[in-house]
Amino acid sequence: MLVEDAPRLPAEQRARVLIDAQLVAASWVVQDKGQVNLFAGPGVAVREVVMAPGHGRIDYLLYIDKQVVGVIEAKPEGTTLSGVEWQSAMYATGLPEAHAKRAVTVGGRLPFVFEASGTETHFTNGYDPDPRARQIFAFPQPASLARVLRGVDDAPDAPTWRGKVKDLPSLDTDPLRPAQIDAIQGLESCLAEQRFARSLIQMATGAGKTYTAVTAAYRLLKHGGFGRVLFLVDRNNLADQTLAEFGNYRTPDDGRRFTEIYTVDKLSSAGMLASSNVVISTIQRVHRVLSGAEAPDYDDPALDGWIPGTPVTVNYNPAMPPETFDLVIVDEAHRSIYGVWRSVLEYFDAHIVGLTATPGRQTFAFFQQNLVSEYTYPQSVADRVNVDFDIYRIRTEKTEQGGTIEAGTVVPKVDRRTRAKRYETLDEDLDYTPSQLDRAVTAQGQIRLVLETFRDRLFTEIFPGRFSVPKTLIFCKDDAHAEEVVTQIREVFGKGNDFAAKITYAAKDPKGQLQAFRTSASLRVAVTVDMIATGTDVKPLECVFFLRDVRSAQYFEQMKGRGARTITPADFQAVTPDAEVKTRFVIVDAVGVTERDFVEPPLNREKGVSLKQLLDRAGQLVLTEAETATLASRLAALELQLTPDERTELDTVAGVPLRTVIRGLIDAVDPDLQARALAAAPGQDRDDVIAGLVETAIEPLAANPELRARILELRQTHERVVDEGADALIDAYGVVDPDRARGIVESWRAYLDDHRAEITAIQVIGEARTRAVPFASLKELADRIARPPHNWTVDMVWAAHEAVDVGRVRHNDHARLTDLVSLLRYSLGVDGELVPYAVRVRERYAGWLLQQEQAGVTYTEAERWWLDRIADVIASSAGITDDDLDTAPFTERGGIDGAIRDLGEQAATLLHDLNEELTA
Repeated sequence: MLVEDAPRLPAEQRARVLIDAQLVAASWVVQDKGQVNLFAGPGVAVREVVMAPGHGRIDYLLYIDKQVVGVIEAKPEGTTLSGVEWQSAMYATGLPEAHAKRAVTVGGRLPFVFEASGTETHFTNGYDPDPRARQIFAFPQPASLARVLRGVDDAPDAPTWRGKVKDLPSLDTDPLRPAQIDAIQGLESCLAEQRFARSLIQMATGAGKTYTAVTAAYRLLKHGGFGRVLFLVDRNNLADQTLAEFGNYRTPDDGRRFTEIYTVDKLSSAGMLASSNVVISTIQRVHRVLSGAEAPDYDDPALDGWIPGTPVTVNYNPAMPPETFDLVIVDEAHRSIYGVWRSVLEYFDAHIVGLTATPGRQTFAFFQQNLVSEYTYPQSVADRVNVDFDIYRIRTEKTEQGGTIEAGTVVPKVDRRTRAKRYETLDEDLDYTPSQLDRAVTAQGQIRLVLETFRDRLFTEIFPGRFSVPKTLIFCKDDAHAEEVVTQIREVFGKGNDFAAKITYAAKDPKGQLQAFRTSASLRVAVTVDMIATGTDVKPLECVFFLRDVRSAQYFEQMKGRGARTITPADFQAVTPDAEVKTRFVIVDAVGVTERDFVEPPLNREKGVSLKQLLDRAGQLVLTEAETATLASRLAALELQLTPDERTELDTVAGVPLRTVIRGLIDAVDPDLQARALAAAPGQDRDDVIAGLVETAIEPLAANPELRARILELRQTHERVVDEGADALIDAYGVVDPDRARGIVESWRAYLDDHRAEITAIQVIGEARTRAVPFASLKELADRIARPPHNWTVDMVWAAHEAVDVGRVRHNDHARLTDLVSLLRYSLGVDGELVPYAVRVRERYAGWLLQQEQAGVTYTEAERWWLDRIADVIASSAGITDDDLDTAPFTERGGIDGAIRDLGEQAATLLHDLNEELTA
């Protein structure tokens, strides 16, 4: 009977017709029980088979490769299928004895059990742990169930991915950030628990969502029993970026690239290749393939940006059946994908993972509120993943009020399609609103005024002290608007074509232009509409410029996020030579988008308060919530400027990593964490609860005056005020100023007294007197004195002593770090003469050799080679350890093994004696 006749049939018969058609579409051969031919195909569905006594008649008995594997219980359309699962379960255990001999069973029952009504299908896989029914779009093809059966032979204890994910190997966390670890472990826990069919991962833009997804995909393909992954991107141009991410991924097992082990393809006109393990596509292209059409191989903005007015429907496609993918990853899971495109996702019998920085209410609803990990933008600032931002507002009359063109005015009119220009005289006044600006009307004067204001304020208010235009991304309303803006910005700045470029889908070679924008020092401004709005990395970007309004919180956050990325100082300076470190970016708002309710303020909220004032208020426990956020922003910016040694220094003084302190400050002003704290303290005043969170957060700073002082000390090192005013010369001379030298000596001694309790090198010499000073302690002292307000070098302090204490200080042509030992011993009264450290070591070494000779000890040439070089290392490093023997110059003669060979059993004793004698 034809499917077209089904609507006129009784409900139960109509269901049978529909089910027959669905089975045939899925490559099953449907037969009556009197015409059974198990050789007719790999999958045969036999109608109306009588089961064992007491088990009734099953509607369909399923065979794969001539073996009974499952049953289908058919019910009329509208029947709640969960209410008949007991019936199909009974049939699954009630095979007649003749059929039982050719049956595949698990636990005494057939493994594949279906309930169907023609419009709804439920499936229970008996090989899953704790088997339970789930709704599927259509019956699996026989080949798909045959693969499951082969999996039983390979891994009888866990033949399906739902079993395998319960025993995944430990995650290699070395290449991962904490947020990525949380996301992967959260996803794997969700898969193992099987409480949800969908998982949502919220990660701030720039935190490595794609790398996280690739790592998870690799583990699930290799260890989790997953066969194929669908990776959905927001724009087709991002498919290339994602493909590169998979290709660059090095596996933790043997270091091979992901693509050396698994096949990764973009969905193309060839359809989905059977060999593909990962398929990358936009959801529009998947819908196109499911509809029976081809997905083009080229970028097609009209296709990939298409959002239908009503929800789409999907039909069964045997070339891409619902069981094609075990995992669907939706990158940038915040768009209309869960509204009009929802049926495409629900077509697949797969676990769906959403990745987004900005989940909305609809997103949470689709993912069943199952947020497996959360990593917010402020948290990413604390972790040096992203930088904080400032907002600069530009307002004009036409932007906010619209305008009027008077009757009789000759105006140019531009054809939208051909861009041909003609001139007309207006018959009547033309009033236009702000919303018509740059769409129906182009006000060139308004665009120029905004851009001129940006130019004039750029180096005085937006990026004071800079002279090179920061990398700037301008968002426009449409391609025609972008064309006008790129023309005008070149004129406003008086620059050529290589200064600013339009990067839209309609532009020539947009991918090449985008790469140039990332790497070229000359291309400073990119003008776009949507192409760079989501998922595209341009790390040197410092300015995000809105010439278009945005009504979606999620889309705004994505656009804002283009400027958020951190970048190494070397890479940053390669394209922006007048900057040292990227510590922030600026949103230039010419349309009022940042005044919408959904826009979260930056952390840096109290710009008029200095870092010193903030730290002082923290020490007094009077920091406000806004000041706490500002302090977090300032410390995060400072930490980006620190050298690794300076960061280690601060972490040591703090007792915890500085980023942990910053994270605590950010958590104290996090609205979600505040809400949880308020819920945990019913009846308490909100201000008191927030004040408690702030006090806990600032305790590491409030209880550690030394940490606050060290922060300010380092801030002065990295941030200096430029006084551009003229100076007046008082005098110039080449002689040594004894008063200045005396001032340095006195300040030096005062410094040693003031910091005796906190600087290890001073403590060692001042208290122990005979102990060697660790080289790291000398470096710490050198770094400290080199900072403002002193800005001392070892040479400077030495020369000052030489000028003041004439006759007691030996000349030092070039003072070394180890000469700090001599300066400390002299200043603290241990030595009566200030002698360069290397000279002192050589003198002591000569004296030690003389003592050995007088005691009758002689050394061979090979032994003297080792002893001379040990003395040289002590002279340059203030000591020597066993490990130093495995470095140059000792490696020339075999390192530690060579020392033992040439010095024999006395090697360790000689090393100890020279350390004691030469550093005392």
